Amino acid sequence: MMIHAAILVFTLAFVPQTADKAALNEELWNAARAGDAARVAKALDSGAEINSGNRYKATALFFAADKGHVKVIRLLLDRGAEVNALDSFYKFRPLMMALMNNHTPAAALLIERGSEGAGEALVMGVQRKNVPLVTAALGAKGITAANLKAALTVAKREPNPEILALIEKKIASMPAEAAAPAVIIPPDVLKSYVATYRNENATMTVTLKGDQLLIQPQGAPQPIALVPSSDSAFTIIEAPGVTFAFAGRGGTIERLTVTQGNGAAQSYPRVTDAAAAPAAPGAPLAPSASVPAPSTVRTAAKPWPAFRGDNAAGNGDGQGAITEWNVEDGKNVRWKTPIPGFTTASPIVWGSKVFAVTAISSKGDKTFRTGLYGDVAPVEDLSEHTWKIFCLDKANGKILWENVAHVGIPKVKRHTKSTQANSTPVTDGTRVVALFGSTGMLAAWDMNGKPLWKTDVGVLDSGWFFDPTYQWGHSSSPIIHNGKVIVQADVHKNSFIAAYDVKTGKQLWKTDREEISSWGTPTVFDGKQIVTNGPTVRAYDPETGKLLWKLGPNSEVTVATPVVGDGLIYITGGYPPVRPIYAVRSAASGDISLPKDKTSSDVVAWSNTSGTYIPTPIYYRGILYTCGNDGVLSAYDANTGERIFRARVGSGGSFSASPIAADGKLYFSNEDGDVFVVRAGRQYEQLAKNSMKEVIMSTPAISDGLIIVRTLGHVYGIGEGK
Repeated sequence: MMIHAAILVFTLAFVPQTADKAALNEELWNAARAGDAARVAKALDSGAEINSGNRYKATALFFAADKGHVKVIRLLLDRGAEVNALDSFYKFRPLMMALMNNHTPAAALLIERGSEGAGEALVMGVQRKNVPLVTAALGAKGITAANLKAALTVAKREPNPEILALIEKKIASMPAEAAAPAVIIPPDVLKSYVATYRNENATMTVTLKGDQLLIQPQGAPQPIALVPSSDSAFTIIEAPGVTFAFAGRGGTIERLTVTQGNGAAQSYPRVTDAAAAPAAPGAPLAPSASVPAPSTVRTAAKPWPAFRGDNAAGNGDGQGAITEWNVEDGKNVRWKTPIPGFTTASPIVWGSKVFAVTAISSKGDKTFRTGLYGDVAPVEDLSEHTWKIFCLDKANGKILWENVAHVGIPKVKRHTKSTQANSTPVTDGTRVVALFGSTGMLAAWDMNGKPLWKTDVGVLDSGWFFDPTYQWGHSSSPIIHNGKVIVQADVHKNSFIAAYDVKTGKQLWKTDREEISSWGTPTVFDGKQIVTNGPTVRAYDPETGKLLWKLGPNSEVTVATPVVGDGLIYITGGYPPVRPIYAVRSAASGDISLPKDKTSSDVVAWSNTSGTYIPTPIYYRGILYTCGNDGVLSAYDANTGERIFRARVGSGGSFSASPIAADGKLYFSNEDGDVFVVRAGRQYEQLAKNSMKEVIMSTPAISDGLIIVRTLGHVYGIGEGK
């Protein structure tokens, strides 16, 4: 009996080391992120695999380098961590993680221990005037003559005597070929490259700052410095092996060719000035016979009950939406109501009432950053917050009632383009429902503000797919369908979609989703499907939650909401490297993913690889319009997918709000607070530009003669009359 007991103890002692391997590996990653060397050592001693990676093959060394934890980096390297491991998504090494976050001691240690990429570190050090980083990179065994030439070019443009001396000393110690002068291009040649270059997939914008040529790919947060390797060819430090070559005839540059390290090349024809410039307000193009003039026929007042109205259609036809207004002199501004706190959620309308939500930080922290950028770090405000819902009188903007939904500390942080109240509320005309993801609360009130019910849906922690410690906030909005509140909750762990009784808040069904974080709102398709956007597009039975069909591949980060038109549902993703648009028929069933060499099937009417990021597309009068977060607008025949035109809304900028439509016009709001009005149809024609003088992140609503615009600080009623 004693022998059997000993065997049992022995067996139990070893089961966790195999069954819990995944948990041990995750503990290792978390300890590395936290910079806790003792935890890292304990996890390794317990059986964690030092080079185990997450779904993107990022190891503990990546996470320690990302946070700059030198002690943990040294421990991991001493225990056998692979210093040159590459993740599968960004193709970064741990060194690049340290460099991106300016962790010089961490980067220096990685270089010292044999990391590749010292050349990139050298140029970054020169650009940042970071002497310790330059010194570490110059000491690397892998530094090459080409690295030194590139660094010398940058150093001479923004001279730092100490850094310049270090580079010249290193060059003097290298073989003779290393001392060859850097490529210097005449100013007039550099100017000839300045232009916009565009193909079917993307746009490249080339500018000149002083004598530094810069390139900004579509969707990139900021321009990137081009380093010349000849008079017409360039490289960039951020992507070794990628070359940019300009070519043309007769002294005119006609195209830009981008060649990857594997030899794959893409050509971007130069966009002529006439093609690149959108129509200016006040000087519209002459409308063709196929472009209908904006209609002014009014119909009965319609509600705008959810994100972008009825089923996210964004259609305000017949509601009398105006074209021009002026917030400075009050022209056509009926009312303006300040709302405390701030939100990216959109306003909704039912009858005579406008509903808006907000989150108020007790710290008063309104840290917010607009623009095109890719930063992942969240805002560190976890002070006590108050979540509220407001009801405004549609006629005059007066606050009819307000209610506190919750007071407490957010369970998750938010992105610098996010708030603690991102989800748009929804109403069925009897009750209004709001979702506050960082508290896990789904709540309902009657139309007069009486609390009806609250349901705990669990804290919704969404964020950067690469590392769950970067929390960005949840923003998918609830919808109401057949007496059910549908919630799509795509989070770091345990994603799901669920239905709740709109009368009681009771959960009716819940279906687990094998998804990472996403931010789009579900859409009802053909009355019998709930379609969700995500890295895998999925449709569910609204009565049972049963999965009906799925479709991939899609972007790793999805924000846009699916939209319906002419018997098809359109889904778009815009985060690289996968940027599709899919047009799907309601007969879809099972796995409808297309073979690699196909763009359509019996149930996928058409697809392409020109998807856009953040704004939800809009179907309007037979045309599907997609607007990128960079303001590039594309119009497609909704039935065939044929592209009709491509243009830039206004002068570009950053767009997060989704377009809406009314009476033959399209409305586009950028983050700078400009609302552009464009004629709907088969050619681009800007009708007006209206500046709200405040940041706009929320999608406007249209109802009964008003455009309801939510800025970060106010709700506006825009309509003819004042």
